Amino acid sequence: MLPPDDFDPPIGIAQELEPGLRRIVADNPSPMTYRGTNTYLVGTRGIAVIDPGPASEAHLAAILGAIRPDQHISHIIVTHTHLDHSPLSRDLAQACGAPILGFGGPAAGRTPIMETLASDGDIGGGEGIDLDFSPDQCVADGDMIAGDGWSLQAIHTPGHIGNHLSFAWGDACFSADHVMGWASSLVSPPDGDLTDFMASCARLQRDIWRVFYPGHGAPVSDPASRMAWLVSHRRMREAGILEALAAGPATAQALAEQIYTETPPALLGAAMRNVLAHLVDLTGKNQVAPVGPLVKSAAFKLI
Repeated sequence: MLPPDDFDPPIGIAQELEPGLRRIVADNPSPMTYRGTNTYLVGTRGIAVIDPGPASEAHLAAILGAIRPDQHISHIIVTHTHLDHSPLSRDLAQACGAPILGFGGPAAGRTPIMETLASDGDIGGGEGIDLDFSPDQCVADGDMIAGDGWSLQAIHTPGHIGNHLSFAWGDACFSADHVMGWASSLVSPPDGDLTDFMASCARLQRDIWRVFYPGHGAPVSDPASRMAWLVSHRRMREAGILEALAAGPATAQALAEQIYTETPPALLGAAMRNVLAHLVDLTGKNQVAPVGPLVKSAAFKLI
C-alpha cells in the first residue's frame, strides 16, 4: 500500500487533529519513518506527550514551544523503544519534570524463542534500539493512565517489538508502529516477533475503533479495513513463502529476493528480516523447520 500523496504536514508545528489532541511531526524523514515521527499532545491543561521522538534539540524546542502558559506537561508516554520514538523522553523529562511511562526496557516483552535467537551472534537485528531507555513508571496491559480531563488505557501490542504499547483514548487508538496507514510494520527478529504481531492484530480487532493515530503518517480513518488488510497481507506473504519452499529448502535471503521482486534494493534487507520473522513463526507452527540450528543464515524446509 502506497503512502497518501497528500500527507505533507509542516515539520515541528503543533496541529490540532481534534479537540484535546495535537500532533507535531519530527524532522526525521526516512524510508522507515515516512515524513517523520508523530509526537502527540493529549489534553488541554495537563498534557500527556506520547512518543517524544528522536534525540533532537529542534524537536524538543517544538514540543516545549507548543505548551501554552496555561498548560504543563504531566506525563511523558513512550510506546516503544526505537530510536525514533523514545530518546527525547529523557531531555523532555529533565526540562519539564514529568515522569516517563513505558512498558519496560529494550528487551521487555521478548518471548523465549526470541531470547534464544538473540543469544546467537548470527541473528543480527536490533534496528535502532534505544538501549538506554528505562521508564520511571512501568505500564502493563490494561493499565489506565489518567490526567487532567483525559484518560488512556494501555494495550500491550508486541510484534514490531516486544515492549510495544498502543493506547485507547475513547474510541480512538494511538497505534504507534503496530498499525500505520502508509506501510506495514517492520517485524524483525529478535526484537520483532510475527507470532506476537498477529496476536496483537487480533487483539485490536476485538474493538470497534473510530480512528487510529499512528507513529508515522496520517490518521487511519477506517481502522477495521486497515487491520483486515494487514492480516491478509501477512497471510499472503506466508502463502508465498510456503509456495517457494515447495521447490526445496531456502534461506530467508533467497526467499526475499524471490518474493519481494518490486522492493527497492535499499529495502531488501528489511524484506529479508520480514521473511525471517515468517519463517520463525512457521517453525513455531510446525509447518517449516530449519536445516540445522535456528539462525539467520539457516535454510528452511517444509515439514
